[in-house]
Amino acid sequence: MNLTDKVALVTGAGSGIGRAVAVRLAAAGAKVIVADFNEDAGARTCAELKKSGAEAAWRRTDVSKTDEVQELVAFATRTFGRLDCAVNNAGIQGELASTAECSEQNWDRIVDTNLKGVFLCMKYELQEMLRRGSGAIVNIASNFGLVGSPQMPAYSASKHGVVGLTKTAAIEVAARGIRVNAVCPGPTLTPLAQAVIEDTPGIIDAINSRLPIGRMASPEEIAQAVAWLCSDEAVFVVGGIFPVDGGYVAQ
Repeated sequence: MNLTDKVALVTGAGSGIGRAVAVRLAAAGAKVIVADFNEDAGARTCAELKKSGAEAAWRRTDVSKTDEVQELVAFATRTFGRLDCAVNNAGIQGELASTAECSEQNWDRIVDTNLKGVFLCMKYELQEMLRRGSGAIVNIASNFGLVGSPQMPAYSASKHGVVGLTKTAAIEVAARGIRVNAVCPGPTLTPLAQAVIEDTPGIIDAINSRLPIGRMASPEEIAQAVAWLCSDEAVFVVGGIFPVDGGYVAQ
C-alpha cells in the first residue's frame, strides 16, 4: 500500500484504533493530520509520527462542533496543500443502559459525536475532495452498526447511522472520483478495552468465546484494513461496509 505524498486526516487519532490508523498511514508514506479532542493524546501521536520520520501536524477538534470541523479541514489544506484521504474514527461508547433506561443526555452525547460528528466531517471533507475530483473516505462504524447490542441503544443506533450515511454518500460521489467506505471493527484491544478487562475479571474469556476467531483484534489489525481502503489498491471499492470482527456478525 503506497500512500507516498498523500495527505490523510484521522479523527480520534490520539489513541486506540485512530492512533494505529495514523501510524499505519504514515508508514505507507502519507502526510498525516492528527485530530483529537484530547490535547495530550493528540500531541503524543503527532510527536510519535514525526519521530518516525513522517510529516504530521495535529489539531484539537470536537467533531460535534461545525466550526471546529470546518476549520480542521481548512487546517489540513493549509498545512499540506490538499486532502486525499480521511478516516472518520472519533467516537464514544457512552453509558451502558437499556433502551427503556437510556437517558436523553446520554443519547444526545453519543449521537452528536458518533453520527453527527461523522456527518460534519464528511460534509467538509467531501467539499474539499469534490473541488479536486479525487479522494477516499473511510468511516469507522462498528459490528454493532450491523447487529443490535443490548444496553447500548444510542451507540448501536449511531453506528447503524454511520453505515447508512456511508452508503448514501458513496453513491452520490462515486462518479466524481471519490470513494467512501466503512470499516466495522469488532472487539478490539484498545486502551479503554484494556482498562475494562483489568477491572472485570472473566470478561476477556466471555468476549473471546463469542468470536469465531477466538480472540479480540489489535488496533493495528483494524488499521491494516483502513489503510487498504485509503489506497489505490481499493480503487473499485465503493460503498463497502467491511466487518473486521473475527467473524462475529457472520454467526
